[in-house]
Parts: sequence; structure tokens; C-alpha cells
Amino acid sequence: MKKLFVLALAAFAGLSLQAQTFGRVNFSELVALMPEMDQAREVIAASQKEAEETYSAMVEEFQSKYSQYQQKQATWTAAIKESKERELSDMQNRIQEFQSNISQELQQQQNQLQAPIYEKANKAVQELAKAKGLTALFDATQALYFDESKVIDLTPEARKALGIAEGRTLESLQAELQEKAQAAQQQAQ
Repeated sequence: MKKLFVLALAAFAGLSLQAQTFGRVNFSELVALMPEMDQAREVIAASQKEAEETYSAMVEEFQSKYSQYQQKQATWTAAIKESKERELSDMQNRIQEFQSNISQELQQQQNQLQAPIYEKANKAVQELAKAKGLTALFDATQALYFDESKVIDLTPEARKALGIAEGRTLESLQAELQEKAQAAQQQAQ
């Protein structure tokens, strides 16, 4: 009787393993191609541009004052010279502080803008996996191996659910970003 129970249990376990279905999705591709991510990239790029302009203006002002200091220091009294040196030192400190603070702020802004995008993508993918009755869903970029014939690819359905235009790929996104960068460079010149 004990052997019969063990055999029945093994057969049931085998059946339940075969009934499990697994899926995969290219999550990073989905997030990168979402329309919301395009908007986030634009906001981040605008903030970076503004930060670069502010930094450049600060450096330019410092260089101008330093040039003036070099030209006139020989004619200044000790008090004026000391005052100008303190001013230059303060300017250098403000520039360094700005660099440190702005990089942290830009990173925080990026995280804040992208968090709801990742959340939306994660929710959509989970809903699709549940609707398909999947036992587990794997990120295609993280998996070391999976048999394509035994795994359901949810990426196409997730693309539709997330409003990603058909035919839009990471390559086309890269081309779009390069075009925008070139246009920005030409505009700056």
C-alpha cells in the first residue's frame, strides 16, 4: 500500500510539473520603448541641458574674474588682492558644490520619472502572465537558458498592452536618440 501511495504521489507530481507553463518577456526592451519613457527622456535631457548651461555660465564667470585677477593683481593693495582671492575661492567651491548637487538631483529626477513607468510595465506584464495562467515569468535578458518551444513569449502582447508602436525597436529608438542629439548639437552651434 505504501508503494502504491508513493507511485501515485510521483505520478501526480509529474503531472503537475507538466501542467506548469512558463513565460518570458524582454522587460528592459518594453520599458525603453514605452511612450512614457520618451517623455521622461525629454524631461531629463532638458534638465541636463539647463544644468550644463548653468555650469558653463559659472565656469565662464570664474574664468573672467580669474583673468581679471591675473591682469590687475600687481596694482591692487593687499586687502583688495585678498578679497579677490577669497571671491575666486568661493566661486570654485560653489562650482564644485553645484557639480556634486546637480548630479545627485538629476539622478533623483530620473528615478522619480522612471519609477511609475517601471511600475506600469510590471503591472501589465503580471496581468498578462496571470491571464495566460503562467506559473512563472522570466525576464529574457536575465535568463541563462530556456527552451523557446516550452516558454510563452509575452513580449508582443505586452508591447500592445503598453501602447508601444508596432515596428518600434531598440534600434529605431537608438536612431531617434542619435538624431535628437545631432539636432541639439547643430542648434547649439
